[in-house]
Amino acid sequence: MDRKDFLKKGLLGTGMFVASASLGNTMKNEIDEIEPLEPIGYNHLPNPDSKIKDNSVIHKADTRGKADHGWLVSNHTFSFANYHNPERMHFGVLRVLNDDKVEAGRGFGTHPHDNMEIISIPLEGDLEHKDSMGNSAIIRSGDIQVMSAGTGIMHSEFNKNQDQLVKFLQIWVYPNKRNVTPRYDQITLDKTKSKNKFQQILSPNSDDEGVWIHQDAWFHLGNFENSAETNYQIKKKGNGVYAFIIKGSAEIEGQKLEERDGFGVWDISDLQIKATSENTEILLMDVPMTM
Repeated sequence: MDRKDFLKKGLLGTGMFVASASLGNTMKNEIDEIEPLEPIGYNHLPNPDSKIKDNSVIHKADTRGKADHGWLVSNHTFSFANYHNPERMHFGVLRVLNDDKVEAGRGFGTHPHDNMEIISIPLEGDLEHKDSMGNSAIIRSGDIQVMSAGTGIMHSEFNKNQDQLVKFLQIWVYPNKRNVTPRYDQITLDKTKSKNKFQQILSPNSDDEGVWIHQDAWFHLGNFENSAETNYQIKKKGNGVYAFIIKGSAEIEGQKLEERDGFGVWDISDLQIKATSENTEILLMDVPMTM
């Protein structure tokens, strides 16, 4: 399937489902949803400043969509809610990358999703999760949370504390199977495994390291000292990698990146990565470029 066909088919599933009349009293949270989108043109447009020709795209931190709701400040790498940019609909099956800050004691009320793999990576503070499967949990920095929305779930996410922000990354990935049984999982990482190297935090295999999702995707986190270098091997032929600089700075395949910049590359077999500041933290998302 080429990229245009992917857009026509892939954007039909938006991670939402229509609540039945029995859910009519449930609070609708429009902030946390994506509306159906028209497939306009191609995505992952070439990066004209790239040193690796036309197989990359860069999204500088200050070019992201921004929504300030008072209690929530969210930066959207890809089109989401009221931010619509036809050149930023997705990177392969990576559909949402939101960088969220939630005020003390506030959060996302109970709302629905379906047919989307939803990953949350807390950066600061305590985020309280509750869902229609009966799960109730707190996730903190060092934890990874995953939900397969499948046939449909309801959930809420709140800042547990009354005196500090919660900061977390909210990531949505299109699944390779529709209407699966919904599921929830979370783990706490051993951060010593990510010192000057990449630690796998997500994969398609429930027996592998990290959490798992219904997609041929692999996520890795790494914490690097200044000038530390590493090489990342693409996990599956046809996948691309989207790198997000959580903090610090780095060079990836010669492209200079600063804090909160995003950089996507495809049609490659590996990536050469070098940290260019102390305490550089990088998230790599290795994802299929087509459904």
